[in-house]
Amino acid sequence: MPGQRPGLVAAQAEVSSAARRREADRFRRERAVLVAVEFTGERRKLTAAVRQARRAAEVSAGANHESSVARSHEADLDFEASLAEFEELARSAGAEVAATLVQRRARPDAATLVGQGKLDEIEGVAASTDADLVLFDHDLTPSQLRNLEARLPCRVIDRTQLILDIFARHARTREGQLQVELAQLQYQLPRLAGRGKAMSQLGGGIGTRGPGETQLETDRRKINLRIDHVKGQLESVRRVRRQQRQRREAVPVPVVTLVGYTNAGKSTLFNALTEAGVLESSKMFATLDPKLRQLTLPSRRKVLLSDTVGFIRNLPHTLVTSFRATLEEVERAELLLHVRDASSPMMDEQKAQVERVLSELDAAGKPIIEVLNKIDLVPEGTLKIRPGTVAVSGLKRQGLDELLAAIDAALVRDPLAEATFRLPQSEGRVMAALEAGAVVLEKRFAGNLAYVRVRGAASLLDRFRSFRERGVEERSAVKKRP
Repeated sequence: MPGQRPGLVAAQAEVSSAARRREADRFRRERAVLVAVEFTGERRKLTAAVRQARRAAEVSAGANHESSVARSHEADLDFEASLAEFEELARSAGAEVAATLVQRRARPDAATLVGQGKLDEIEGVAASTDADLVLFDHDLTPSQLRNLEARLPCRVIDRTQLILDIFARHARTREGQLQVELAQLQYQLPRLAGRGKAMSQLGGGIGTRGPGETQLETDRRKINLRIDHVKGQLESVRRVRRQQRQRREAVPVPVVTLVGYTNAGKSTLFNALTEAGVLESSKMFATLDPKLRQLTLPSRRKVLLSDTVGFIRNLPHTLVTSFRATLEEVERAELLLHVRDASSPMMDEQKAQVERVLSELDAAGKPIIEVLNKIDLVPEGTLKIRPGTVAVSGLKRQGLDELLAAIDAALVRDPLAEATFRLPQSEGRVMAALEAGAVVLEKRFAGNLAYVRVRGAASLLDRFRSFRERGVEERSAVKKRP
């Protein structure tokens, strides 16, 4: 502008340029070097069914070589799937994958997890790619983390810390944020030792005996106090949940809960069934806070459908513990819908991981319907559907009617039944309740009376048992499974 001093103009331009740089840095994706390690001496155990099938196949002579080749091929496939999953975790956390390094060794190195030669390679790749962090697809002990950070030119993050960061990004409710904070604090507590010279500073004062507590002890005390505070707030959340559940249980409405591996399409299926409009994303752990919506079944029964956080292989135990308030819906559910990605090559292993977490939640014995989702991505004629399994596509809305019918038949606590009612014309409220909550099979009028045959929940029909027609016995509408 005319009359403005040149120095002021330059200073304003410099401030504006610095602001633009800060804004660009805020949205810049961090560059990450991924390190995946497979310990050949500790390969994951195969499922019991697979092992049994292999033992049967090896009975015949000459099958040992073929079975060993099959085992090697499956181990390679499992490792490749694990590596692809780890890369997707990094992208879900907002990282840009600069390089991926792989090492296979018999057992982990006690000091650095990987060998010295591989550590030199990681250091060189991190420096040449100008990486901001190195991500390890393995949990690191406090000493390993300390040694790696001392050697490498950037931050080091292990698998648990990466998953915690993704959870922190997706937590929207106060409850979710508290659960993430609790898990992060429990993760940090044993990893305070040795983090810089600040941890050895002493804080004492005149008149005190001894040097006082170290900075490390101070930090531990602060974290423990914060953990106790967060646990108290989460207990308040659980108390509110219990009160809400007690109000729901006063009017018995069954709860059906979606469970499954992360990115199996649970939220897409949830939206397709309830029109809830919750976030659908291909990123892992897009759903963190639980969702609960009412769903009307073909029998006109009402159920509550719950969407939960997805599971993953090697899910940190601290997460299962911290998210127990959220996962209480799994424990209380009458029926679980195990949503599986039909297009995934690792369907069986993912199923085993989900079942392991359900066992930790004491929910393994609940009735389960297996739902094969994403059938639109599977070539026709290649999908094998076992009895008790429903194939759907939440995205294309295929197979939803069959799924609703399966849910209807599986709710055994309040089963479907048929009954005939003899209603005076003045009992319009009873007629309206039956028509709203049950399927009317037949309705006829004789004088001042209405005869209505309906099929619906036994609890609903029992409410109006005084109007049942005499001589007509109640019949179960659900056929027993063979």
